[in-house]
Amino acid sequence: MSAATDQNFQDYKRAEAKALEIMRAMKGTSARTVDIELALLVAVFELHKATLPGSAVAKIVQGHLEVLSAHYARPASPPPAAG
Repeated sequence: MSAATDQNFQDYKRAEAKALEIMRAMKGTSARTVDIELALLVAVFELHKATLPGSAVAKIVQGHLEVLSAHYARPASPPPAAG
Protein backbone atom coordinates (compact mmCIF):
# COMPACT_ATOMS: atom_id res chain seq x y z
CA MET A 1 0.00 0.00 0.00
CA SER A 2 1.43 3.40 -0.88
CA ALA A 3 2.12 5.94 1.84
CA ALA A 4 -0.63 8.25 0.49
CA THR A 5 -3.20 5.45 0.46
CA ASP A 6 -2.16 4.34 3.93
CA GLN A 7 -2.48 7.93 5.21
CA ASN A 8 -5.92 8.26 3.60
CA PHE A 9 -7.05 5.07 5.33
CA GLN A 10 -5.70 6.26 8.67
CA ASP A 11 -7.51 9.60 8.20
CA TYR A 12 -10.71 7.70 7.40
CA LYS A 13 -10.36 5.47 10.48
CA ARG A 14 -9.95 8.55 12.72
CA ALA A 15 -13.07 10.12 11.19
CA GLU A 16 -14.97 6.84 11.55
CA ALA A 17 -13.98 6.56 15.22
CA LYS A 18 -15.19 10.11 15.86
CA ALA A 19 -18.48 9.43 14.06
CA LEU A 20 -19.07 6.32 16.19
CA GLU A 21 -18.27 8.34 19.31
CA ILE A 22 -20.84 10.95 18.25
CA MET A 23 -23.40 8.21 17.53
CA ARG A 24 -22.90 6.74 21.02
CA ALA A 25 -23.36 10.20 22.56
CA MET A 26 -26.52 10.69 20.51
CA LYS A 27 -27.99 7.51 22.00
CA GLY A 28 -27.93 9.34 25.33
CA THR A 29 -29.90 12.19 23.77
CA SER A 30 -32.67 10.16 22.16
CA ALA A 31 -33.77 6.57 22.56
CA ARG A 32 -35.49 6.74 19.18
CA THR A 33 -33.27 5.26 16.50
CA VAL A 34 -35.06 7.22 13.78
CA ASP A 35 -34.05 10.52 15.44
CA ILE A 36 -30.40 9.52 15.35
CA GLU A 37 -30.62 8.21 11.78
CA LEU A 38 -32.18 11.40 10.48
CA ALA A 39 -29.77 13.63 12.38
CA LEU A 40 -26.77 11.78 10.93
CA LEU A 41 -28.20 12.03 7.41
CA VAL A 42 -28.84 15.75 7.89
CA ALA A 43 -25.17 16.09 8.87
CA VAL A 44 -24.15 14.52 5.54
CA PHE A 45 -26.36 16.94 3.60
CA GLU A 46 -25.01 19.86 5.66
CA LEU A 47 -21.46 18.74 4.86
CA HIS A 48 -22.15 19.14 1.14
CA LYS A 49 -24.79 21.87 0.98
CA ALA A 50 -22.42 24.65 -0.10
CA THR A 51 -21.16 22.70 -3.10
CA LEU A 52 -23.75 20.14 -4.22
CA PRO A 53 -27.51 20.00 -4.72
CA GLY A 54 -29.49 17.66 -2.51
CA SER A 55 -30.08 15.20 -5.33
CA ALA A 56 -26.31 14.77 -5.80
CA VAL A 57 -25.82 14.23 -2.07
CA ALA A 58 -28.59 11.62 -2.11
CA LYS A 59 -26.75 9.76 -4.90
CA ILE A 60 -23.52 9.86 -2.88
CA VAL A 61 -25.33 8.48 0.17
CA GLN A 62 -27.00 5.76 -1.92
CA GLY A 63 -23.64 4.70 -3.33
CA HIS A 64 -22.11 4.49 0.13
CA LEU A 65 -25.13 2.51 1.37
CA GLU A 66 -24.71 -0.06 -1.39
CA VAL A 67 -21.08 -0.62 -0.44
CA LEU A 68 -21.78 -0.71 3.28
CA SER A 69 -24.80 -2.99 3.02
CA ALA A 70 -22.62 -5.62 1.34
CA HIS A 71 -20.01 -5.20 4.08
CA TYR A 72 -22.58 -5.56 6.87
CA ALA A 73 -24.57 -8.37 5.23
CA ARG A 74 -24.98 -11.40 7.43
CA PRO A 75 -23.31 -14.53 6.13
CA ALA A 76 -25.69 -17.08 4.66
CA SER A 77 -26.82 -19.77 7.05
CA PRO A 78 -25.36 -23.18 6.31
CA PRO A 79 -27.80 -25.68 4.80
CA PRO A 80 -29.42 -28.07 7.29
CA ALA A 81 -27.59 -31.34 7.80
CA ALA A 82 -28.95 -34.24 5.81
CA GLY A 83 -30.23 -37.07 7.85
